[in-house]
Amino acid sequence: MPIATVAEIVLPVFGLILLGWVAGRLRWFGEGVGEALGEFVFQLPIPVLMFRTIGTAHLPEGSPIPLWLSYFAGAGLVWALAQMMTTRLAGRSHGEGVIAGLSASFSNLLVIGVPLLTTAYGEAGVVVLFVIVSIHLPIMMTAGTLMTEHAVRRDAGDATPLSIGRLLGRIVKNLATSPIVIAVFAGGLWRISGLEFGPVAKGMIDGLAASATPLALVSMGMGLARYSLRGALPLALMSSTLKLAVMPLAVWVLTAKVAHLPELWVNVATISAAAPSGANSYLFAVRFRVGHALASSAIALSTLMAVVTITLWLAILPH
Repeated sequence: MPIATVAEIVLPVFGLILLGWVAGRLRWFGEGVGEALGEFVFQLPIPVLMFRTIGTAHLPEGSPIPLWLSYFAGAGLVWALAQMMTTRLAGRSHGEGVIAGLSASFSNLLVIGVPLLTTAYGEAGVVVLFVIVSIHLPIMMTAGTLMTEHAVRRDAGDATPLSIGRLLGRIVKNLATSPIVIAVFAGGLWRISGLEFGPVAKGMIDGLAASATPLALVSMGMGLARYSLRGALPLALMSSTLKLAVMPLAVWVLTAKVAHLPELWVNVATISAAAPSGANSYLFAVRFRVGHALASSAIALSTLMAVVTITLWLAILPH
């Protein structure tokens, strides 16, 4: 893809993030506005966008299983590498190792992936992205919860057996109330029903869906204004490098050379893997009280580095 075309895809996305960051740093709005905006976006516009796309778009032919296996095998690889390098080479705690693994593998698929892939590949690309998104949160949340819980107990010397059933019950409850998960199921049911949106409903849904991307990018920038690059910078650089370079390379090899998936699927999976770290790694760090500085720095640094790395990936991939 010509570099000028790539710039037209990448710069508006990161330009809106920069606008949000400036607004957050200069405190253009009151306290808590960025958090409220982010919560609104993930509670309504983004789920509505997913519901509309899954419910009405033309779905790609073929089984999604090879795509899922390829993507999450790449994620698992960089998670294991980041965790091993953090604990064995850097001598950090097992809890920090898990946070490093999450930072290196948990992509910001919705905020970064949707606008990039919409511009680069149109609705067909977004549909493939949502195939990944449909199981991304359940898999990463389950793995993250189990791994972090085990690591924190290990660091504390707690030898009591881990209650897998209790943890899985809590995970299922959280997923069942997640707007993203609900949107996936609701969109699937709407597709099966064969119904169509009336003009009023369509106008409301289209309006909310159109607001999802710009509001999400601005709110992300406002959120980044709270993060710092001062803590655990070497580990954050390691996690970011694995996230932005190694994970997309691994996913590309697995989708293109092992699974032999269609070109569009390969490109979407690769760009999805090349997205910077999502905020969920920081949420895990806060919840389990471990690796706050690492997660914060990895999110900020990977987002900054992604301006260059995603540009390179889009330029390299066939179009």
